[in-house]
Amino acid sequence: MDYVIIVAGGKGLRMGSDIPKQFLPVGGRPVLMRTIERFREFSADLQIILVLPKAQQDYWRELCQQYQFPLPEQGKATGRRALPGNGASSGSYLLADGGETRFHSVLHGLALIPDETQGVVGVHDGVRPFPSTDVISRCYETARQTGAAIPVVPVVETLRHIVSSEPQGFRSSHSGAKVLKSCSPLQNPEGHADSCGNGSITVPRADYRLVQTPQTFDIQLLKTAYQQALSQTAGEPSPGSAAGASAAAFTDDASVVEAFGHPISLVEGNRENIKLTTPYDLKIAEVLI
Repeated sequence: MDYVIIVAGGKGLRMGSDIPKQFLPVGGRPVLMRTIERFREFSADLQIILVLPKAQQDYWRELCQQYQFPLPEQGKATGRRALPGNGASSGSYLLADGGETRFHSVLHGLALIPDETQGVVGVHDGVRPFPSTDVISRCYETARQTGAAIPVVPVVETLRHIVSSEPQGFRSSHSGAKVLKSCSPLQNPEGHADSCGNGSITVPRADYRLVQTPQTFDIQLLKTAYQQALSQTAGEPSPGSAAGASAAAFTDDASVVEAFGHPISLVEGNRENIKLTTPYDLKIAEVLI
């Protein structure tokens, strides 16, 4: 049995909105609904787990009623609970409480998958409503063969690596604009750090890829990797604690599995699969609908 954990814990600060970004409308429907519907398009049998902060769950239920979208079932982390059978025909999905970090939110979602389950689980950003069904399929099938697969796209812009012995920051130019501290090419033609310790160098963009979601894994592999990472970050879970800082260091699920020692397979993503983070992204999303 296959699953997807859709993590939606944004606050919308960079959107300049009081409404969390996953609830903002795109093409007349909340982003998160479009994300869930895309995975339903991919597979009628896929079991969906939605992870939302507890404080946002009542609002989500109100939106579901307003848009005549299926209401979630509240999940319980028993380690043995099976999800409803044919998820798509009933529109059912489970709801898990978000954690203090993305790491903990995914842990809460994994806890709703019975311990003995065999299959593939994907972890997806709730504000990425445009993964193609072909990309989703490639991710799941590759993970079924290799244990871990993530979608990526090539870097098209020139990249520069910041080299600094001091905290990064910006300086004011003569025009008053904010400019990232960098070496003068006349003083330092090779691009190395200047006497102030600030500089940048061009790096070959062909050596890099931009990572998307869904990130897909063998269920037992991801559960084991997260449990090992949790044991390594054990301690006070409060924000600012050593444990919290270590958990926050895992920027995605692939980094957790990689730290466990398992290699990550890369599959071709789709350029439209953007993460909606800024008002500009919302304008692009309206065009993509």
